[in-house]
Amino acid sequence: MRKLKNSELDRLDVIQFKKAQKTPIVLVLDNIRSLNNIGSVFRTADAFLIEKIYLCGITASPPHKDIHKTALGATESVAWEYRKNTVGLIKELQKDYSCLAVEQTENAIPLNQFVPKRSTKYALIFGNEVKGVSQEVVDICQGVLEIPQYGTKHSLNISVSAGVVIWDLWSKLQPASK
Repeated sequence: MRKLKNSELDRLDVIQFKKAQKTPIVLVLDNIRSLNNIGSVFRTADAFLIEKIYLCGITASPPHKDIHKTALGATESVAWEYRKNTVGLIKELQKDYSCLAVEQTENAIPLNQFVPKRSTKYALIFGNEVKGVSQEVVDICQGVLEIPQYGTKHSLNISVSAGVVIWDLWSKLQPASK
């Protein structure tokens, strides 16, 4: 096997990305502290053609060198917007999106059992590295997705969680192969 060169990967440029049909998902980052985590989420959002990222509360926004370090230019391709109030944003998004917190709660749906509907647009809410998605935000979401975990730790890094959930929903939303 020969490793492919970047020029052989047939990637979109920023203009093509902005014109491309997007995956019907927006991301809400609720009070994320780490600039590297924010940049990593941007990069994952670019990889799976996510519609938009909302940066809320204390979550920093581009341009910032530490976000750029992990985003590798994805802040230029992925649409984003800063909102101070996460609750207000969720209430607004509920008009067009099914808002799902990614958290550990009573009655959370295990990610591997969740079946997204192709006719539904989703807003996925990811929370603070220590406190998670705030209870106030969980309370107004239409549901909660939980990533099943079987080791000794109680959580995953937010950028890892975003990658796992985005990949899972993206793969489930793809048309069936013929």
